[in-house]
Amino acid sequence: MPVNQLPGSGLLEEADLADAGASPAHPRYYAIATELQREIATGAFALGSVLPAEHRLAARFGVSRDTVRKALERLQQRGVVVSRHGVGWLVQSSLHTQPFSVLRSFAQWAQNRGLTPGGRRVSQERGFATLDEARTLHLARGAAVLRVTRVRTLDDRPVMLERTTYAPWVAAVVESLPADVPSVVAAMEQAGIMMVFGQHHIDAVPASSDDARLLAIRRSSPLLRVRRETYGHDGKAIEHGEDRYLPGTIQFEVDSSAANATVGQQLL
Repeated sequence: MPVNQLPGSGLLEEADLADAGASPAHPRYYAIATELQREIATGAFALGSVLPAEHRLAARFGVSRDTVRKALERLQQRGVVVSRHGVGWLVQSSLHTQPFSVLRSFAQWAQNRGLTPGGRRVSQERGFATLDEARTLHLARGAAVLRVTRVRTLDDRPVMLERTTYAPWVAAVVESLPADVPSVVAAMEQAGIMMVFGQHHIDAVPASSDDARLLAIRRSSPLLRVRRETYGHDGKAIEHGEDRYLPGTIQFEVDSSAANATVGQQLL
């Protein structure tokens, strides 16, 4: 693929690369789109509000209006903004974008986008592995496991309910963590436990009574579910669980190409 072409975006014009901070691999409008989406997600621009005019955004970022328009069109493709004739660009969603490649760490993904991750542990208990847990974690049925439930937040806003079952060999490390630890993954890495491979399955489910209570929503409200399994360097299973996201809070994006046809590591 030529260096001045990206999948799904067509040829980059010279103006894109002439703007400050641009490069063939990372055109300037990508960065502008990311920054505007971060601001929308954190409430700087409310749902239904009108973004500043294109010429004002161009002056703010030090780029041409054409580059700003491409950034806005990128957000429009993601469903974040919409163009209204005679009005301008309206905010229609506060969706966050998360690539599959960082699904293993909610906190690291958030921090990379200038958001503040947080959460609280609502339950933690030892128990015996169910048949499904034993199969996924490669344990004998009835082996001791640790189950933890957390409500995860972005900038103090609840966005996800996380339920995780940990293998016995990592349970003690997880049990020792504070109830409000921002990143279990980072804490495990500090203890020498590295997650290097994961499998994720995404679907939609209705909120259970427990989901509704913990997320302060109505029972049967739609939730995006991500079921996950992660493994260490030696292929040893570390955890098995699922995350349930509130609607309108996050999306996952997949970038694929003929050279990388396997999409298991990289948006809603």
